[in-house]
Amino acid sequence: MPGEDNLLLRKTWKSKPFGAYTDSMEKELTFHYLVRGVLIADGRVLVAREIGADNTFLPGGHIERGERAEAALVRELQEEIGLEPVVGQFLGAVEHVWPQDVRDNHEINLLFEIEIDRLNSNRPPESLEPHLEFLWVEPSRLADVNLQPFPLIDLFQQRAGTDHPFWASSHNLPA
Repeated sequence: MPGEDNLLLRKTWKSKPFGAYTDSMEKELTFHYLVRGVLIADGRVLVAREIGADNTFLPGGHIERGERAEAALVRELQEEIGLEPVVGQFLGAVEHVWPQDVRDNHEINLLFEIEIDRLNSNRPPESLEPHLEFLWVEPSRLADVNLQPFPLIDLFQQRAGTDHPFWASSHNLPA
């Protein structure tokens, strides 16, 4: 069943605390292994948003146990919008860390160029998942729609056209 193996990837363990937690407290950590598609049409970027949320993210999702990243990206987009993307070049990766209640989240996002022939950049694709909506956004407006992980904004605004993989992290704690 899809998603069952995914739970194994989100293994929870005890970690050193972040933020307001003191060194004597333990906090759970959830790890997310994700793949995201970068689709640019007519100079605009396709982003997704959970309905009612104040942030956006690139289309894609969790890589399931034993699944290749490219296959996970195809599966996720078929689930989200019902269309099969052509997965192109690997663009890089972004590490992201954020606290949530009694848990810290740590994710690695693998980024790939994608193309989908039947999408019209004048109209966002219809979501097949009732909790998601899609938007076309100018790269200069990605901060306005709170694209997460936020280091991705740099990928679109300052590093466009480079031919080497992108790496960024929101993790600002010393090693």
